[in-house]
Amino acid sequence: MTPTVISKGTPATTLRTTRLRWAAAAVLLAAACYAPFQLDPFHVFQLTMVLVYAVALLGLNLLVGHAGQISLGHGAFFAVGAYATAILLDRWALPYPVTLPIAAGVAFVLGLAFGLPAMRLRGLYLALVTLAVAIFLVPLLKRFEPVTGGSMGLTLAKPAPPAWSGLAEDQWLYFLTLIVAAAAFLVGGSLLRSRVGRALHAIRDDEAAAEVMGVRLSSYKTFAFAWSAMFAGVAGCLYTWVIGFVSPDSFTVNLSITLLAGLVVGGLGSLSGPVLGALFVMFVPSIAQDINDAAPGVVFGLLIIAVMYVAPTGLAGLAGRLIKKVPRKE
Repeated sequence: MTPTVISKGTPATTLRTTRLRWAAAAVLLAAACYAPFQLDPFHVFQLTMVLVYAVALLGLNLLVGHAGQISLGHGAFFAVGAYATAILLDRWALPYPVTLPIAAGVAFVLGLAFGLPAMRLRGLYLALVTLAVAIFLVPLLKRFEPVTGGSMGLTLAKPAPPAWSGLAEDQWLYFLTLIVAAAAFLVGGSLLRSRVGRALHAIRDDEAAAEVMGVRLSSYKTFAFAWSAMFAGVAGCLYTWVIGFVSPDSFTVNLSITLLAGLVVGGLGSLSGPVLGALFVMFVPSIAQDINDAAPGVVFGLLIIAVMYVAPTGLAGLAGRLIKKVPRKE
């Protein structure tokens, strides 16, 4: 009996690809759960921060990679989530789980407001508006010292592990962040596979054609900003839990630029791009610092150029090309 040859793109091939993706995700999740028991507290902290940045980049990827909008102010929404959490904990002593949806909601509303210019602006003009948000945020936070702590910031207690868990503080924070990050990626993935995701892709590819097909550009552009800001707010909340301290100097315009650079290096329009970009954002600056203490920024920039030269579509695109080159059994 002659075996049936199924060409690429058939339902069977799609099903196999989906199964492979789920299997890879399961393996990565198992490795992520195993890692904190094998690493020292500092490296567990680094992995926790990778998860925090991955959630922030997930939101930025939704806006830049899938909706085709440029933002140089994503760090501002990150800061909004961080400060909303810090103020709720410091002034009202709310439980930690309660601060997460509130921080996400505050960031969503602000993203909705700042998304209004996206209805009329595009390209460099939109980038300048978002950059202005990131620039004026720092002096704004310093001005309202009674609420934000001014230049000194706010120091907070970190979530303590419950006695029944048997976990150290760094491990507990890691697993809290891992759970929230996994939920964020499930929500983001579901959103992109829905009608909303298809509409965002249509806007990114050709706004005029998308409008002809019945896509409401103003609504989807505005809500793309809001959803993106919401994920950044969640990341900011996690940041406050993990660090236990917020100050205006932690959220300068450099943070927004670094996040955008990390996303481009990780890979636009891919669910794995934010994770790879978060690894880049977390570890490459420290590597640059070790290479040259005097000018780490120069080394960091050169490393970005080198990565983009080798992988123009980002690390996710490079990984995809390498996988395609692996010979398959017929």
